[in-house]
Amino acid sequence: MAAQFLQMTSTMGNRLKNTVIFCLGLLLVGLVIQFLGMTKGDSLVFPGVFEILRAFFRLLANARTYHLIFTTLLHLFISLLFSTVIGISVGLLEGLCPFVRKLLSPLMIMLRSIPMIVLVVIIMVLTKYSRVPYIASCMILIPLLSEAACEGCVNIDRELIDVYKINTNFSLRVLFSVYLPMMAGYIRQAYINAVGMGIKIIVTTEYLVQTKNSLGKAVYSSAYFNEYAEIYAYALIMILLVIIFTVIPMLISRTIRQ
Repeated sequence: MAAQFLQMTSTMGNRLKNTVIFCLGLLLVGLVIQFLGMTKGDSLVFPGVFEILRAFFRLLANARTYHLIFTTLLHLFISLLFSTVIGISVGLLEGLCPFVRKLLSPLMIMLRSIPMIVLVVIIMVLTKYSRVPYIASCMILIPLLSEAACEGCVNIDRELIDVYKINTNFSLRVLFSVYLPMMAGYIRQAYINAVGMGIKIIVTTEYLVQTKNSLGKAVYSSAYFNEYAEIYAYALIMILLVIIFTVIPMLISRTIRQ
């Protein structure tokens, strides 16, 4: 009982310490913005922290902001859905078949290396603007998820696979009871990266193709009217979304496991 109490106290102390450090990091970001504004001598481009916070809370109090967030999150969820199905399927094929891994390696390297702006421009030429956020984000997220799935598949204990091969060949039952659970750690980490990267890609493409009622379009409008405080406020909203969909679920998962 005493040992559990000490462990709980230590855990709470570590969480408090991490929270304080995180808050200090936020304060550091605010000081950097304030310093850049003072150095540049342009309060329009680098407004004060309090002005940014006022714009942030003003946007949160506006119902239209949640419509913009919904549009962007819808793009993100649909893109993640397609990227997950395709990425994990391709990653499994690469992990199970070295020939497929080598065959697709140049394509995956190209998708990971090509500048996003070049990729988006090519997609804009080839398809309708309304499809650009989905296609662009999928083409960037699929290699990320497939690499994680392939790595997880390759690193599965071969002895465990051999035991199942004695009784049955590869099947959906083996896939869902052996492969996916053993790959979960790799895929989970890839998802944390994919959500943050996905939001940035989605907002960038929305900005470029002028998607109606989206965060990207809102950022464009704010830049057009020189509302830089709103631009920083939208950036804070995007950061908040990433925290909600990555950090918080991860903390909840760790708490449940403990």
